Amino acid sequence: MKEKDIQRILEDVKNGNINVENAMGKLKDLPFEDLGYAKIDHHRGIRNGYPEVIYCEGKAIEHIQGIVEKMLLRNNNILATRADRKVYEAIKEVCDDVKYYEIARIVVVKKQEPEKTKNKILVATGGTSDMAVAEEAAITAEMLGNTVERLYDVGVAGIHRLLSHKSKLDEASVIIVAAGMEGALASVVGGLVDKPVIAVPTSVGYGANFGGLAALLAMLNSCASGVGVVNIDNGFGAGYLASTINRQIEKASL
Repeated sequence: MKEKDIQRILEDVKNGNINVENAMGKLKDLPFEDLGYAKIDHHRGIRNGYPEVIYCEGKAIEHIQGIVEKMLLRNNNILATRADRKVYEAIKEVCDDVKYYEIARIVVVKKQEPEKTKNKILVATGGTSDMAVAEEAAITAEMLGNTVERLYDVGVAGIHRLLSHKSKLDEASVIIVAAGMEGALASVVGGLVDKPVIAVPTSVGYGANFGGLAALLAMLNSCASGVGVVNIDNGFGAGYLASTINRQIEKASL
């Protein structure tokens, strides 16, 4: 539920369109709804600007279905991350218009189309092996109302590929860089631009990469200024953070 939804309920009471009892029924589950196995945070959209996101890994299928059903009753968009095809099929059983992004492992249900930002978020990767994490970031940012552009496979092994797209770096307001191996791409991008760079270390790489730890440490030790780092393979976190930054940029330009 968003702030405007509560305002609409109060206006309906004021104008006599609904009585106090009906309004109380609509508001009774605020700020959260306890399902026993989950407590759905219906105030998330009011506090943070975006409704709650469902992290599917480790959850029982029937619990995911129950959460989705309750959120859809409030006309919320559904963003379910780390979802496999079984989760997708299960969500399809309880609602229509479900879309599955297999590379990103994200299930989306759009009840309302988010208004797109004028400012862009650019998502770049070192290689095509980083695309799963990058797509998680990109689709998250798109679902939160951002205009997103992709620039994939521009890693430091062939740095000319990145430099040939310098205009895309310049046009973006926030840049997400997903890279494995030694994670050097984030530092390179950070040294080329005057905007926030969100680095996402991926678990892509050979043995001494240690499942993304080498890239994480390299990004944390970046000598380029303005580079922030999220956790290994956390494309969702990067997309969400980029969205909050982009939203503040949009507000400042009004």
